[in-house]
Amino acid sequence: MKAKKILIIGLVWPEPTSSAAGTRMIQLVDLFLHKGYEITFATAASKSDFSYDFSKIDVKEQEIKLNDESFNTFLKELNPAIVMFDRFMIEEQYGWRVKEECPNAFLILDTEDLHFLRQARQQSNKKQIPADLFSDTAKREIASILRCDLSLIISEVEMKILQEQFNLDGSLLYYLPFLEEEITSEIIQKWIPFEEREGFVFIGNFIHEPNWNTVQYLKTIVWPALRKKLPKASLNIYGAYVVPKVLQLEHKSENFYVHGRAKNARQTLSQHRILIAPIQFGAGMKGKFIDAMQVGTPSATTSIGAEAMKGNLTWNGIIEDDLECFIDKTVRLYQDKTLWLNAQQNGVQIINERYLIKKFADHFINHVENLNLSSHRQKNFFGQILSHHNAQSTKYFSLWIEEKNKR
Repeated sequence: MKAKKILIIGLVWPEPTSSAAGTRMIQLVDLFLHKGYEITFATAASKSDFSYDFSKIDVKEQEIKLNDESFNTFLKELNPAIVMFDRFMIEEQYGWRVKEECPNAFLILDTEDLHFLRQARQQSNKKQIPADLFSDTAKREIASILRCDLSLIISEVEMKILQEQFNLDGSLLYYLPFLEEEITSEIIQKWIPFEEREGFVFIGNFIHEPNWNTVQYLKTIVWPALRKKLPKASLNIYGAYVVPKVLQLEHKSENFYVHGRAKNARQTLSQHRILIAPIQFGAGMKGKFIDAMQVGTPSATTSIGAEAMKGNLTWNGIIEDDLECFIDKTVRLYQDKTLWLNAQQNGVQIINERYLIKKFADHFINHVENLNLSSHRQKNFFGQILSHHNAQSTKYFSLWIEEKNKR
């Protein structure tokens, strides 16, 4: 039997050592690969020193161009059964070309997180006003969801927002969180014990605005208060793409250290006693907490930070929005071994009950392969309308750029 082809069009070449988005993409690639799919990953972005090497896992790489008919030729030759867009901006750019050349291809949008939600919360935090979700970005992102056959949503909270506040049909959405391996008793036995761990740790890609904001908040508000109660403890900041403004925050006399990129995020997290991440705004799920749970490191965060991650289970540490309470509870978690060990076990339960790949992989692939595409699309008439008008606007603007580039 001939393997089905899937084309993944990326915003960038994935960097799993740099961001949760990169890790998420590799998880999706692995999922399709293990189900026997022939995968091609294509992007117009340039590679970096940290781009994932797909040749190691038998995935074809393809460089493509923006606003160029060569992409149409490439599509015709590949003729994929499934096309997955990496975020809505990629669907806007290439979606009409895919529908033109491969009208029967199953179109999947991997949202990563809802961009309009994150941006609305960022503006709310900055201006101290209620979050306005009904923005131009929301119109673009939801239009993209409607034009696709299925959109992957990483957060149950985001599923609820899309269905209840924007009245999207649930058949267009598919909840697919991080896909993790089980934490076994053998793995737990190898974890670094409480007594051998020191200090706090924060990790995150500094291109991502919520991470930069969190580090500023830690430096100016949280750490001065926390350090008064734990004068011997250190705060260690790690992250990809550290720019001078981040490095300038380091203050060794205050035990505030900026280390830059971590070679191995989980190994780095495993050395410290608590992941401290009082995130003020954001969306989706935070890969840093998953990584921390996988190595037995409890977390101290906010309700936004832990959003949709624990379900009805108990968090692996503390969730607190009030600053004074956050400080007090974090100190207790840092000093109380029994409390710390209980938090560690809560993390094991969260991973093993909510994120195991074996709970999602087969069901997801079966859903994709058994969906009656013709009937599904007929029911999504608004998506057909948006596809029609998008083809008229985006298509001809793209073709205009294409002709201009030829001159």
